[in-house]
Amino acid sequence: MMPGMLIRKAEAADARSILAVIMPAIREGATYALDPSLSEDAALAYWLGDDKETFVAQEGGEVVGTYFIRPNQGGGGGHVCNCGYMTSPTALGRGIASRMCQHSLDHARQRQYRAMQFNFVVSTNDRAIRLWLRMGFDVVGRLPGAFEHPTKGFVDALVMFQTL
Repeated sequence: MMPGMLIRKAEAADARSILAVIMPAIREGATYALDPSLSEDAALAYWLGDDKETFVAQEGGEVVGTYFIRPNQGGGGGHVCNCGYMTSPTALGRGIASRMCQHSLDHARQRQYRAMQFNFVVSTNDRAIRLWLRMGFDVVGRLPGAFEHPTKGFVDALVMFQTL
């Protein structure tokens, strides 16, 4: 972990800071299959949902990233987890997403998950794809034209997977 960086479970008091991280990506509509007009309350309800454990990454007391982890499916699929990550636009390129990913992999192992799966990685999200490949994920599926990008039209989404 980078010096001065802390990853911890999110608390109710983090709501405003989490919104400052997630709303720019939601509004941009280029990396998440979430409605860009989603209200702040709905965005928080999604990110902090009861089905998730949510974490924040802090540097110097400021929230610079957040991620959640949850079972990807119920029942017989509950041994595979799914995560979502967002980094503050002001903190891109500083290794925060890779630290959050490593933290989530470690946490998933502690929680006895056997694998991690990303269901819908937008194919134009080059930065995330490079990171996930570097972190040991494989592309195991391609969903042709599954995402409507705000400027590039219909693009593919990737399914990425890593056995833990």
